[in-house]
Amino acid sequence: MTTALAETSLRDRLEAAWARSDEIFELLAPEALLHRPIALRQPFLFYVGHLPAFAWNQVWRGVLGREPFHAEFDGLFQRGIDPVGVDAYQPSSAEPWPPLAAVLGYRDRVREALRGVFDDVAALEGSDVLAARGRVWRLVIEHEVMHHETLLYMLQQLPMERKVRPDDLPALLITNAAANGAVAIPGGVVTLGADFERTTFGWDNEFPERQERVPAFTIDRTPVRHAEYLEFVRGGGYERRDFWTEDGWAWRQRVHHEHPAFWVREGKGFRYRTLFDELPLDQVADWPVYVSWAEAAAYARWQGAALPTEPELHRTMYGAEGGVERAYPWGGAAPRPEHGNFGYSRWAPTPVGAYPAGASAWGVLDLIGNGWEWTESRFLPFPGFRAWARTYPGYSSDFFDDQHYVMLGASFATDPLLVRRSFRNWFQPHYPYVFAKFRCVRRA
Repeated sequence: MTTALAETSLRDRLEAAWARSDEIFELLAPEALLHRPIALRQPFLFYVGHLPAFAWNQVWRGVLGREPFHAEFDGLFQRGIDPVGVDAYQPSSAEPWPPLAAVLGYRDRVREALRGVFDDVAALEGSDVLAARGRVWRLVIEHEVMHHETLLYMLQQLPMERKVRPDDLPALLITNAAANGAVAIPGGVVTLGADFERTTFGWDNEFPERQERVPAFTIDRTPVRHAEYLEFVRGGGYERRDFWTEDGWAWRQRVHHEHPAFWVREGKGFRYRTLFDELPLDQVADWPVYVSWAEAAAYARWQGAALPTEPELHRTMYGAEGGVERAYPWGGAAPRPEHGNFGYSRWAPTPVGAYPAGASAWGVLDLIGNGWEWTESRFLPFPGFRAWARTYPGYSSDFFDDQHYVMLGASFATDPLLVRRSFRNWFQPHYPYVFAKFRCVRRA
């Protein structure tokens, strides 16, 4: 399933995204399709229908303005859920989901219809911003590959007996971690976002481009690893109110959250759940810990530090001496497997710093891959924001609510298409299931 970032046609990229979707759903045992391992997400069957429905609603109905062939499914599978301020979600309707055969038939009919309209969309390039530069196709493709990651972190929470272990699963990388330490980052100017006219594609929250000056700070060379976080847990970090924000503490008490969601308590110790294995925690002590924003912020306070702001993390990732800003932490070369643990090359985390070729100009490791990185910045629009895609106006604006935080970088399950300097991810502070790591900063 490794994705190359070669300049392939949009048709080929769409077909590749569909093929990967099918492969991921094949990792489910048949009885797991209606299972909801994360109560805040829909059952897996919903996503079988959501991915084609989204593509259909964007291209066929949104750009081409054509009539649906299954309006009920177009609406049923139109949008996922992201409930804020609750810890569990139940559908408002008790109606059963459609049978799998009907959903697959819908999917296949959508795909076949979309294969035949590339020229029709291209004919509108001069009059429709969505058709120009194939933006609507890029929107559909990136939406599909983003959901691959969603499906995999859902799959990670699924009981092992409800999964089908792949025959070609790569061996886990256990050793070869890099040493930690504080890295001094000099102050400088960062460029956030991108210029819409000079960018092939970006989501609305990536625009417009803006610059911001960042004072000097120090940051961890590597993300926080399990061994370090275990000290926080054993030191009573989940019982100390003073380390937590008010709403973070209320959430922790309400749901009785006492350790990272990927840890499984075993006697007085823990095991770590990957997609297809459970391992002693000490065996993966040098892997990055995946936690919610609330947990990451509490750990940082325990350390007398903080999470980086979005501009600080940008400066760490893309800055260099002399005011230069790189396209990627390692320079200008397109993302390749040696640059980090992304693009499904491993299907699990790796020891921190195992990809030295991906280091930034300052020598900071694991900035792209091995887990998204939390920032302390709330997800807000850049000045001059506009929802340029009329078919999806709420993609970002629905979440400009002061209840989501920005993440940058990539995880092992992130497609290289999303590895670009302007890309922003975001999640609620109490959502513990995403492949998200963190590191600490200290300011003068």
